[in-house]
Amino acid sequence: MITQVVTANRLVDGIVVFLAADGGWSERFDLAAVSRSEEASRRLLGIAEQAEADRVVVAPYLIDVREEDGAVRPVRFREHIRAFGPPVHPQFARPGAGA
Repeated sequence: MITQVVTANRLVDGIVVFLAADGGWSERFDLAAVSRSEEASRRLLGIAEQAEADRVVVAPYLIDVREEDGAVRPVRFREHIRAFGPPVHPQFARPGAGA
């Protein structure tokens, strides 16, 4: 089973954002819309690509995630850093990280 979310950078300030379930964009990873099928992933990416055309975000793409202990987490370390901030010190964590 494929499990993914869409991420991008907000155009006005470059902040990492995630496509939320309501179709908006959130800085909080825990609010990301989760796709559990290829069809749903294509639909979410289509929404993101329209937001890019509307100049809301830049460079949207799908990332693989996994569910563990009732939470969704990025599979790749790079995406974990984008979602939750650098692992070096809690003061640098992103809002709502809870990683």
